[in-house]
Amino acid sequence: MKVLFIFLDGIGLGENNLETNPLARAKMPNLNALLDGRSLVRGAAPFDGKYASLHALDAGLGVDGLPQSATGQAILLTGKNISAELGYHYGPKPNPEVAAYLNGETLFSKCITAKKRAALLNAYPPRYFDGINSGKRIYSSIPMAVTNTGLRLFTYEDLAAGRALSADFTGEGWRTMLGFPNAPVINPHEAGRKLISLAMNYNFSFFEYWASDYAGHKQQMDTAVGLMETFDGVLGGIVESGKLDELLVLATSDHGNMEDLSTRKHTDADVPALVIGSKQAREEFTPGMTNLADLAPAIWRALENTD
Repeated sequence: MKVLFIFLDGIGLGENNLETNPLARAKMPNLNALLDGRSLVRGAAPFDGKYASLHALDAGLGVDGLPQSATGQAILLTGKNISAELGYHYGPKPNPEVAAYLNGETLFSKCITAKKRAALLNAYPPRYFDGINSGKRIYSSIPMAVTNTGLRLFTYEDLAAGRALSADFTGEGWRTMLGFPNAPVINPHEAGRKLISLAMNYNFSFFEYWASDYAGHKQQMDTAVGLMETFDGVLGGIVESGKLDELLVLATSDHGNMEDLSTRKHTDADVPALVIGSKQAREEFTPGMTNLADLAPAIWRALENTD
């Protein structure tokens, strides 16, 4: 079974409160249909339906303090309770102790060792690489894990050629924020179908939707609602792709944040694990899934028997 991992940065299962939780306010008909009318709010999980399952995952893993990005993402990629081993949560970018886990122990590195195809499907703009090469920017956990394996990060040329997707799914940000007036732009539904088409080229593929964490820290309700409604359009394209018997889709997060806009800080909320695919694949994937460290082993079990 091939696996597509959609990483929703900073999204927890919060209260069903229209004043503070954009996931309660956003119009998400595709998600609601998958979950038999449920939304991504506290109390919606566990759920198991015809096409999707939803679980609530503990992001704190028994460690004091609020979960953070570097350790949370590293845990998702390794299946190790790194926060417990280090005795603290850390972020946003990896320190040397967290970075050590991202070299040789991740799902990306396991795929390369097993001669399986893997990729991070996001396209990165030239200024991102300029910042890395100049030393003014350091990798976050996910691109660090990718580049440590020798895999390359996709560029604007890959986006233009249809080999990668924009971090906002649609590509609009490349035109309005990054100064690429000819960047390809697609609607969310098309982005969902494109995401599946790209994922079918790999055993394991990963997509990072990071703007949700930014909107949470900035307490931007309208932006946050728009981000979730875009994601819902993507879900519509994913479901209509016709590939869910061959591909398991997982959408989850590293910590809570955007689900409670009454605070700029991370939260201690459980995070959603939305699993979309065949009933059999989900039944094999989800048993015993209770925290972030449970995901990487489940993903690897799904990948082990794929060519």
